[in-house]
Amino acid sequence: MLRVTLLGGLILFLASCQQKKLTSIDRYALVARNNVVVEEFDSLASLSVGNGNFCFTTDITGLQTFYEDYENGVPLGTQSNWGWHRFPNTDSYQLSESYKYWEVNGRQVPYHDQNVDDSHMKSAVNYFRVNPHRLHLGIVGLLLKKADGELAAFTDIENVKHYLDMWTGRITSEFDLEGEPVRVEVYCHQDKDLISAKIESPLVEKGRLSVLYRFPYPDAKFASAGCDFNAADRHQSVMKKVSDKQVVVDRTLDSTHYEVGIAWEEDAVMVKTAEHQFELRVEDGESLTFSCEFSQGNTNAKLLDFETTKRNNQEAWLNYWENGGMVDFSECTDSRAAELERRVVLSQYLTKIQSSGSMPPQETGLTYNSWYGKLHLEMIWWHIAHFAQWERSQFMEAQLDYYHHIYDKALQLAKEQGYKGVRWPKMVGPEGVNSPSSVGSYLIWQQPHIIWLAEEMYRANPTPEVLEKYQKLVFATADFMADFPIWNEKKQQYDLAPPLIPAQEHWNKATTYNSPFELAYWYWGLTTAQRWKERLNETKDDKWEDVRLKLPQPDQANGVYLGIQGEIDSYTNEDLMCDHPIVLAAYGMMPEWEKVNPEVMRRTMHVVAERWNWPRTWGWDYPMTAMTAVRLMEPEMALEFLLKDVQKNTYLKNGHNYQDERLRLYLPGNGGLLYTVAMMCAGWDGCTVENPGFPKDGTWNVKWEDLKPVM
Repeated sequence: MLRVTLLGGLILFLASCQQKKLTSIDRYALVARNNVVVEEFDSLASLSVGNGNFCFTTDITGLQTFYEDYENGVPLGTQSNWGWHRFPNTDSYQLSESYKYWEVNGRQVPYHDQNVDDSHMKSAVNYFRVNPHRLHLGIVGLLLKKADGELAAFTDIENVKHYLDMWTGRITSEFDLEGEPVRVEVYCHQDKDLISAKIESPLVEKGRLSVLYRFPYPDAKFASAGCDFNAADRHQSVMKKVSDKQVVVDRTLDSTHYEVGIAWEEDAVMVKTAEHQFELRVEDGESLTFSCEFSQGNTNAKLLDFETTKRNNQEAWLNYWENGGMVDFSECTDSRAAELERRVVLSQYLTKIQSSGSMPPQETGLTYNSWYGKLHLEMIWWHIAHFAQWERSQFMEAQLDYYHHIYDKALQLAKEQGYKGVRWPKMVGPEGVNSPSSVGSYLIWQQPHIIWLAEEMYRANPTPEVLEKYQKLVFATADFMADFPIWNEKKQQYDLAPPLIPAQEHWNKATTYNSPFELAYWYWGLTTAQRWKERLNETKDDKWEDVRLKLPQPDQANGVYLGIQGEIDSYTNEDLMCDHPIVLAAYGMMPEWEKVNPEVMRRTMHVVAERWNWPRTWGWDYPMTAMTAVRLMEPEMALEFLLKDVQKNTYLKNGHNYQDERLRLYLPGNGGLLYTVAMMCAGWDGCTVENPGFPKDGTWNVKWEDLKPVM
């Protein structure tokens, strides 16, 4: 009996310890104090709900009422991972028409290049760059009328409180129109591509407030919300009645088909008011509650109602915030701490709703199209690597399945170019076909990403099942990485050789050799692939080993590492000090390599900090350079990099990383921030310093829990 009592006491004690661990940070208070409140029109301050595979972005009314007014801000997108479209290929273009051939080691190697000669080839290139493109699935907004019957503009909206409650995934909007109050509450279901909204206002009963559904044709612009309202004859929107309180709108756009189910709870009627436009009007009462589900089919089933969607969000978001990493800056006295905390919490929310789904994200997520909505596989590291450090590796897993999905395409690309293994593309749609590009087709730093991410999955769950799941991807990637370098007989080394564009993209593809970051990443990737061989009780690959050990060390001059081999003007020519200062990542992102000298890298870091053209950088450059400072034990410099006062390191009210007029949001910045903050707190493998990324001057009392060291 005593033994049982002691055992029970021990269990209670351990449980209390675990509870103490979970509650050492007041997670609710931390998230709540960083919720977003917008109290005036700001086209860059739209707010989104989503689930990683689907996202719905709202204006100050809580829906998408003033769509046009946000087009040049953070647009009001309704996008999914499955919603794609192609314009008809009426001229029978072939992707091979984009080939440009390069002589490599005695053979002709084709690359999909956008700089081609004749007009037909240029048209083919443009077709494959534009297609496929991501769809805007439909605009759901309020139809607001003033007392005189005129449509209200955003300037007529008063006393606005547009609010994002991240703890429950809820957006609310409260405002007045000519003295009449309106309240809107919106959720996105966490398992379905469905939004539910509840609208309350005297304007409903007065016939001055209804809900308007508009469906556009896609446009072909490089960066846009993806809507063309001047092509009504090129698509179809057919409404079908399911029940007295539910309809389905069948959408057909060339070869693309999807459905939109709309259900409501009050006595209301849905009417077609124009081509591709439908209005939901309440016949009696001061409220209007509806659900709207976007899908590839099967919306005849009864839709989930508002209360069900609300409970789903409350449960799912509670689970999200109570599990995984958390960092609390509330006891820091440095004036920068509160802003850093805001960025960290909002980035956790944004990467969950925009970047945690079944497909690698585009750089603007599920909000609006950039590069025609396509995925950039060199950016997947910046989008999702942080999930592992924040103990949320489950959000990486579905995206890694995409590599299995496009494996045959990557195998074919490598074979066409005469290489072994798989060559992962750069700018792609869901099928994994590489888009013609004078830059993207020549990048190589996306190749080791899958090895890195698979290794993170194994570190999170070191089981034979994980090894089995990813071994084909890891080994085929290593085959390409060992076959790509060119043997240099004179120097007895394997060169990363032209045609090649490194992550710092301005270098000439025809003359670039042995860029430092790519060398370090190549070494790490082949080393890790060999480790997977050992774990699986397989013999090490001799070619991998030969290449791994005979990669050259990064070139240096005057005590600093050069941007690429032989480029002695790397830090004296202003035109060369722009884009990503990725040379630092060879000792920041990457674990230590004996061929990278920490003191040479330290000098390089200080030269970069002093001389770089920072306005011509990108949002992930600031966390990337901060990683190097952290690993070199210079925490104040890490903070200076991470919070550098430059336009492309701007974080908007809604948490998005603003770049410029073209890219008003940039999710690689958010993901990179989270990865770096985890490193600043938990360090890296073998690091014994507590909070190595923060100064030990008493102003940075940073509390954190459930973070893992980086590699």
